[in-house]
Amino acid sequence: MLKESLASKRSRAAHIYERLRAAYPDACCSLDHGSPLELLVATILAAQCTDERVNQVTKSLFLKYPDALAYASAPQEALEQDIHSCGFYRNKAKNIQHMCRALLERHGGQAPGTMEELLKLGGVGRKTANVLLGECFGVPGIIVDTHCGRIARRLGLTMAEEPVKVEQDLMNLLPRETWTAFSHGMVFHGRATCQARAPRCPQCPVREWCPFPHTPEGRTFASG
Repeated sequence: MLKESLASKRSRAAHIYERLRAAYPDACCSLDHGSPLELLVATILAAQCTDERVNQVTKSLFLKYPDALAYASAPQEALEQDIHSCGFYRNKAKNIQHMCRALLERHGGQAPGTMEELLKLGGVGRKTANVLLGECFGVPGIIVDTHCGRIARRLGLTMAEEPVKVEQDLMNLLPRETWTAFSHGMVFHGRATCQARAPRCPQCPVREWCPFPHTPEGRTFASG
């Protein structure tokens, strides 16, 4: 196993970022939304659910619940029924209502624009907060979903399993202004090419910079 320096790893990360941008120029947040609140709700619903399913549900959901007060004052059973097909609907309904009540109590029903404030809402973790900050407030962030975490480990950019540690490792490798775009590129790459069970290595746009054993080179790096 070759020992990779931090400088080498940063160089690889830069090449990977550029290749992902070229391969997926339209990579962006695929959750439909028209406001920060809608994106918060959609991101909560997207946990262990596809974005496609969430977008189907939110077409009518956002019309029925136009603001934080509508979510907060709805009977929980009614909200559960409205989001049932997204899975884990009881916990998701509870989290959405808890979040919206906190928004009403502390922020006039509007989504705040800082990580610290978002994490205090309840039901909002760093992934959700980074999605919102990047999309709605222009604050770059590494969004560690299942695709990003899996691919970052395959690429040898992190050895961590814990999303917060993956986020920290990637932040240390990439310029801040690239964080959000890099995250979207990783998601699109995970869906199209570097899939969990059967990665399509021969078609991979970053295979030149990947030490994953399925690549022709078969290189393996330790974290630097």
